[in-house]
Amino acid sequence: MIRGLRTPVPARSVFISDLHLGTRECQAQELAEFLRHTDMETLFLVGDIVDLWGMRRGIYWPASHHEVLRLIVDKARRGTRVIYVPGNHDELARALCGSLLAGVEVHSEYVHTTRSGQRLLVMHGDAFDGAVRFSPLLKATGNAIYTALLWLGHYVNLARGLFGLPRWSLAAWLKSRVGDAREYVQRYEQVAAHEAKRRGFDGIVCGHIHRPLLARIDGVLYCNDGDWVDHCTALVEDRHGELSLWSHRPAEQAAALPTPELRKAA
Repeated sequence: MIRGLRTPVPARSVFISDLHLGTRECQAQELAEFLRHTDMETLFLVGDIVDLWGMRRGIYWPASHHEVLRLIVDKARRGTRVIYVPGNHDELARALCGSLLAGVEVHSEYVHTTRSGQRLLVMHGDAFDGAVRFSPLLKATGNAIYTALLWLGHYVNLARGLFGLPRWSLAAWLKSRVGDAREYVQRYEQVAAHEAKRRGFDGIVCGHIHRPLLARIDGVLYCNDGDWVDHCTALVEDRHGELSLWSHRPAEQAAALPTPELRKAA
């Protein structure tokens, strides 16, 4: 179930990833509003929080990005348990795994047990991406193409704003329509679910591919919390242990997100 989120929500756990702070593509104001309006016992930061890759092109750090980090640290100081699992765009933080940083726990991966007793493997997900894992050349090429799409999309949205049209993601649109991209995404989801099943977990929570989805794949719960570049989504566990995707976007945009599904892996 994908829900629009505009009112305060109490949650047991909240999972967010792919914020890409430090880049113009990060929807920091939406993210800050989400953090202000959501109370949780545990906040999971599932990688690509500060985009160190993107910052190589030049540092972009407006007050709104600083405010997001301030809100996260403030939650940690006020009693929210904050667990950070670095991704590939902030992989330098993996050197800090096992430490506590401003009240934030840093882990390479984490096992979360829901209130209903489901054991979920939490990891960013770049380990499942063959191009990222095995080929530095493909890694750089893919990143450059995606960066170009985001750059072009930024100016498309500036033009749409002049006509009063809502924000639209060129990268997400192409990802859902280009055959090779669709095949890659589906393969990624299957591999992630298989890894969780192989290791004896009930499911997996990841990010990385910027495609929010809550699905049961070959008997395993696959949860991708999405991103704060294209979709502005989070995975939320309520006080009863039920998991759902939340979109911090108007209802008509939230309705365009992938719907939860039951899928048997090939």
